[in-house]
Amino acid sequence: MDVTERLFERMVHEHQDRVFAFGLALTGNRHDAEEVAQDTFLRAYRALATYPPDRIRELKQKAWLHQIALNVVRNRMRGIRPRLVELNGSEPDHALGPEDDALLRMEMDALAVRVSALPARYRDAIVLRHVQELSYEEAADALGQPVGTVKANVHRGLKLLRGDKDEHPDD
Repeated sequence: MDVTERLFERMVHEHQDRVFAFGLALTGNRHDAEEVAQDTFLRAYRALATYPPDRIRELKQKAWLHQIALNVVRNRMRGIRPRLVELNGSEPDHALGPEDDALLRMEMDALAVRVSALPARYRDAIVLRHVQELSYEEAADALGQPVGTVKANVHRGLKLLRGDKDEHPDD
């Protein structure tokens, strides 16, 4: 196994859960999220095979993979098709009773729907920052935007999620 393959294997092992979760947050569908993750890592592997060693060493893997995943989602959204909504939502918290667990899942599903309905610039920034827990700098790298723009989009998106009426997106 050559250096690129070892790096790729480690990259998949370290980041597969995050990339899947990012895809799930953006698509709202487990099946689509799996396809996004697979396509992301396929594209990453192909890109790594063409990169010189210096570029590979300087690569910010987390931000780079999120940028690839974001592009995969954007490309998939261009081919508009009906959105599937999963009924089983997030994994249950076994510390809660069945009623509490069902309510929590309903709230999480409702929040996921609200986040996915945000304008793309707000949704992408919020998911990277608060769901994927990337720093503002890493989110900016993934989005190819200045840090200030990412901060502003997170702020405006959160205001929309809270239902603040004074925020008017221009999408």
